[in-house]
Amino acid sequence: MIPVERHQQILTLVQERGVVSIAELTERLAVSHMTIRRDLQKLEEQGAVLLVSGGVRSTERLSSEPTHLDKTSMFSLEKQTIGAAAARHIPRNSCIYLDAGTTTLALARELGIRDDLLIITNDFVIANFLIDTSQCRMIHTGGTLCRDNRSCVGDAAAQALRGLSVDIAFISASCWGMRGTFTPDEEKIAVKRAVSEVSRKRVLLADSSKYNKIATFLALPLTQFDSIITDPHLPAAARQELATLELDVTLAG
Repeated sequence: MIPVERHQQILTLVQERGVVSIAELTERLAVSHMTIRRDLQKLEEQGAVLLVSGGVRSTERLSSEPTHLDKTSMFSLEKQTIGAAAARHIPRNSCIYLDAGTTTLALARELGIRDDLLIITNDFVIANFLIDTSQCRMIHTGGTLCRDNRSCVGDAAAQALRGLSVDIAFISASCWGMRGTFTPDEEKIAVKRAVSEVSRKRVLLADSSKYNKIATFLALPLTQFDSIITDPHLPAAARQELATLELDVTLAG
């Protein structure tokens, strides 16, 4: 059986079952463990499946980014608890970055009483909120306007970040998994990678509904993060997978 035929049979099984073990695939397809491993790695690179401990699972692909307005009503309680937990990680007189997104906006809402921070953001909604409620110093990156996301993206925003030094970057994600964070919008990648490069500590803020989903572009591998703050609805299997990495994982609330 040629590789393309094996790949199609693997995809059919995974789509039917959701999760399939490597042992079952080797038996069904009558090939070695290493052959199945290579097949699965190829399919994962294509975004067709996700490798998990001992097997493979189906993926849900995000083809486009929801608008800021749509995201404000999605998992709002989880975002509030994530924001509150993140706020407790910020020492006085820190320089922090708040990535564009409604989860980072929830964190910004916890910072209205602070007056000791330097806050950098590429998000207009976050900036407008803090202008009205906070006495903290602020820097907006500028850059190419993304209307639906109410933020700035692209090389100009990334270049502004490269000239800064950040204590803690709170980074959002359209979707995430063991490989890292993904986005359907290529313009966002440069900004996320630039702030990762200039930050002493990087924290992923993402609710559990985004886990085990992928989009076209890998923004940052999980190894780029120091910690993750999510919610208690994260599946037990995901917690076990994350425990294999040197990451501080907080289940807020």
